[in-house]
Amino acid sequence: MIIEPRTRGFICLTSHPTGCEQNVVNQIEYVKSKGKIDGAKKVLVIGSSTGFGLASRISSAFGSDAATIGVFFDKPGTEGRPGSPGFYNTAAFEKHANAAGLYAKSINGDAFSNEIKEQVINLIKEDLGQIDLVIYSLASPVRTHPTTGKRFKSVLKPIGGEFSNKTVDFHTGNVSEISIKPAEGEDVENTITVMGGEDWKMWMDALKAENLLAEGATTVAYSYIGPEVTKPVYRNGTIGAAKDHLEATAFTIADDLKSIGGKAYVSVNKALVTQASSAIPVIPLYISLLYKVMKAKGIHEGCIEQIQRLYSERLFGGDLALDEKGRIRIDDWEMREDVQAEVMKLWETASTENLSEIGDLEGYSNDFYNLFGFKVDGVNYDADVNEVVNVPSIQ
Repeated sequence: MIIEPRTRGFICLTSHPTGCEQNVVNQIEYVKSKGKIDGAKKVLVIGSSTGFGLASRISSAFGSDAATIGVFFDKPGTEGRPGSPGFYNTAAFEKHANAAGLYAKSINGDAFSNEIKEQVINLIKEDLGQIDLVIYSLASPVRTHPTTGKRFKSVLKPIGGEFSNKTVDFHTGNVSEISIKPAEGEDVENTITVMGGEDWKMWMDALKAENLLAEGATTVAYSYIGPEVTKPVYRNGTIGAAKDHLEATAFTIADDLKSIGGKAYVSVNKALVTQASSAIPVIPLYISLLYKVMKAKGIHEGCIEQIQRLYSERLFGGDLALDEKGRIRIDDWEMREDVQAEVMKLWETASTENLSEIGDLEGYSNDFYNLFGFKVDGVNYDADVNEVVNVPSIQ
């Protein structure tokens, strides 16, 4: 079939297998171009099919020749209906990893569930024995708790009062004022349950109990802080409460891993276009201005550049450069004083009329479509493509 992008709000309802594969190939080639990283050799990535999780798997495999197991939750394509981009990304990753002689297997299912944890544990026992590095990169709006069976839903809301500021519809370029009602009832607790650190700890507890973590094993989860302008809706809002919980959990896990000489860290990454960030009001406008400034300074990074630098300079580079709260800061270029000062100056004047000049809305839009395999250079979108693609390790 010929697949075209169909969008609804901040969601793209279709994805393109050839475009997704080309995206993966581009990331692989970038990692290879940067040279070898003396990193982990047996890696588990929880949330491995898009964004930072996919970039982590690619950086491990093609930067350090690591054997990787990926856990993801995506829909395969069926006749006449494209699959989700994460499924196509995973199929492409395994195809190219196998061609390079690298071990790569994936499990598709709800990573919050006990069943998927058990499948992963059995696979590690059968194939790898132990794991050196666990990347935790889950982004989900809902979670069914594995113990109680209760379903929790996260929300994007400020805490303590209504929040009003500018945002942009990145499809039209229309800049407008938006107001978001504050969290109420169990909104904060529910968001922490979905996006906090409880599941990360459950994974690490399960792996340690089965003696599947190698001596000195490291685990890393991803977080975001961001600038003052996004704090009410992000870092000081419900999602920020979940990130606070995630970051606190890192210390608990680190204590648990002391017996095997292991470590647990949170890496604070930069603002990027992801399926999750596109849904957060204010963030798309901030990112479009940030992209303009960082590209002009020659310090712009996408997911793969961020994670390759995290691996080569921080995790396996000899200097973690932890902040006062024990976090790895790979958002250091975004949060530079000169960058933030310029972004905030642009923010004050940003409008529908001038955004195309002072911001990088085109870059934002392209990155958004790239997530789904569209607008990728070198892909013929007029050609027929097979929407049914298999992940080699999933039959």
